[in-house]
Amino acid sequence: MSTPKGDGLQPHPAKIQLPGVDYCLNSNPRWPEAVVLGFQHYLVMLGTIVIIATILVPIMGGGNLEKAQMINTMLFVAGINTLLQVWFGSRLPVVIGSSSSYLIPAISIAVSNGNSNYVDPHERFRQSMQRLQGALLIASFFQMVIGFLGFWRILTRFLSPLSVVPFVTLTGLGLFARGFPELAKCVEIGLPELILLIVISQYVPHWMSSRRAIFDRSAVLFSVAIVWAFAALLTLSGAYNGKSINTQLSCRTDRSGLIGGAEWIRVPYPFQWGGPSFDAGDSFAMMAASFVSLIESTATFIAASRYASATPVPPSVLGRGGGWLGISTLIDGAFGTATGSAASVENAGLLGLTRIGSRRVIEIAAGFMLFFSVLGKFGAVVASIPLPIVAALYCVLFAYVAAAGISFLQFCNLNSFRTKFVLGFSLFMGLSVPQYFEEYLLASGNGPVHTRSISFNNIMQVIFSSAPTVALIVAYLLDCTHGRGDSTVRTDSGRHWWAKFTVFTADIRSEEFYSLPYNLNRFFPSF
Repeated sequence: MSTPKGDGLQPHPAKIQLPGVDYCLNSNPRWPEAVVLGFQHYLVMLGTIVIIATILVPIMGGGNLEKAQMINTMLFVAGINTLLQVWFGSRLPVVIGSSSSYLIPAISIAVSNGNSNYVDPHERFRQSMQRLQGALLIASFFQMVIGFLGFWRILTRFLSPLSVVPFVTLTGLGLFARGFPELAKCVEIGLPELILLIVISQYVPHWMSSRRAIFDRSAVLFSVAIVWAFAALLTLSGAYNGKSINTQLSCRTDRSGLIGGAEWIRVPYPFQWGGPSFDAGDSFAMMAASFVSLIESTATFIAASRYASATPVPPSVLGRGGGWLGISTLIDGAFGTATGSAASVENAGLLGLTRIGSRRVIEIAAGFMLFFSVLGKFGAVVASIPLPIVAALYCVLFAYVAAAGISFLQFCNLNSFRTKFVLGFSLFMGLSVPQYFEEYLLASGNGPVHTRSISFNNIMQVIFSSAPTVALIVAYLLDCTHGRGDSTVRTDSGRHWWAKFTVFTADIRSEEFYSLPYNLNRFFPSF
């Protein structure tokens, strides 16, 4: 079939580094602006921490006091882990916070512990936390072995733009349940937040081009402040009096219980809940969760590198980041956060929204985490923002991460039927399989894999409930095996674009972006 010639149209050229970023990985905005941007990153990462604590603490037997203490501990540890990752890990502008990948084994441990006869619910909380601590400590060594001994580096060497597309895309899209469904629990404040955020960040800058940066980079602060004040007015005016309990919990600004439960000053410390207890079944389930969090964090690293206008992340840097993620989980287990760590997806999306991928901004955000975790009352005020407002932010921020994944299609041959199959099938299965596992769990109270071993059941449920994990498994296997031996496979997958970035020293930009400070690379040549 003939094709028309001479139409004069040319495709957009592929870009290894994303153009249009105001500040890349190694460049820094002015200090006042960097502080504001750092506070935004702190504000955005709070939502996941509050959600996890709200789910786990009641199951573990805790009240508002334990909830506030857990949130402060999560914040404190997140600040430490973020600095470690930025300084010595991947060196990317990523926030390391608590991961929801650990919820399934954590809930299983808390529920099984609840079957014991505890007269004092506080004692039940402490015993549950001690079991979680032991499982996290064991799981952390699993991550460190995979990362520091080079296993993750070897596996990620075979990633191509084609296999990365569904993997990174579903890291954003797979979290759809935390977006509009949560927003709709209080639509009168969630929807205005979503609309206001879009207008301020996307439309106002075009109307006021001379002051574009103010609205571009501070849209989260402006929109949250306005809608939070509006929610407070609705609460004070009695708009929710007589409403259902669920509506009041979602909409009111005075129902979180965090301000009353928080202490004025409290410094978290290791083993504050007591010494850890160890169980083999708990540990194996946590190791599965740590593997999933490593996969999701790798996708976030790749998205963050794109929005920081850096080059593709070398496999050795991904391995190094995974190893330090294991150290973060070790610190989580020591301090007692109930869940392990992962790179924050929402904060990677905020890099795209603000167009600022500066490492310094994330360091300042870590400072805010440490500061507000110690001053409990002040941190509790910010953490008490109604969750539908946070969910509205997620609708935009998760979308940016999904778009980062889609952007890697520019390196692939979209006219290849092999590309279409690998891409379409991995995206579909990445959404379909987790949906089946979650629906089965909700309908029957247990997952589709229900053997006599609870830990094995939890392992299967954790792995196949993660959309990016399923997408990566499918896309990685198909990309490495389907069409093997065909001379066009390499270029169709876009693998030739990333060839020189698989070796750390092959491109001088890799050393510029990802080298360790103080010339530490000479002590760790394999990283």
